[in-house]
Amino acid sequence: MIRLLLAEDQGMMRGALALLLDREPDISVVAQAATAAEALQAALRTAPEVALLDIEMPGGNGLDLAAELRERVPGCRVLILTTFGRPGYLRRAMEAGASGFLVKDGPVENLAGAIRRVLAGERVIDPALAAAALSDGPNPLTDRERDVLAAAVDGATVADIAGTLQLSRHTVRNYLSAAIGKTGTRNRVEAARSARDKGWI
Repeated sequence: MIRLLLAEDQGMMRGALALLLDREPDISVVAQAATAAEALQAALRTAPEVALLDIEMPGGNGLDLAAELRERVPGCRVLILTTFGRPGYLRRAMEAGASGFLVKDGPVENLAGAIRRVLAGERVIDPALAAAALSDGPNPLTDRERDVLAAAVDGATVADIAGTLQLSRHTVRNYLSAAIGKTGTRNRVEAARSARDKGWI
């Protein structure tokens, strides 16, 4: 039996997935979690062979969790399952050590097959998303530019961003200016929206 951890913040979706996957003759859902912190604790407790992770969860995200699982539960392979089919997310997932990346609109049979394939050591990636990631190219933003843009997503002022990230206003303006140039946008709000849409932040 394949020991599976399922991390999904939407209770109905999590329950439906668990029910469907438990019906597979060779898959057993050994733990379910609604947050990244719960998922990590469940993984440490149950030692799953495969973790099926959503990207957007309270208190963290599946991309950071994938990297943490690789370090703390090295025998666990990660498969990202998300609504957000963004090329930047795919790249970040692969960099974090995920073995697969699928969007949620596929049939459950494909998902069960993907779980078996990642356990067998294969990489499983949504083909359309892979093509989009290749055409988009790598994320041009530095880590600090990403942090500043992420803080600017909701329209925060330069002073707010500086306070949140413990940077000077001048430094924040420099990072924002660089990020605006790299995203080809006109202002920080557009730059943050563009970076989020591509999955860079």
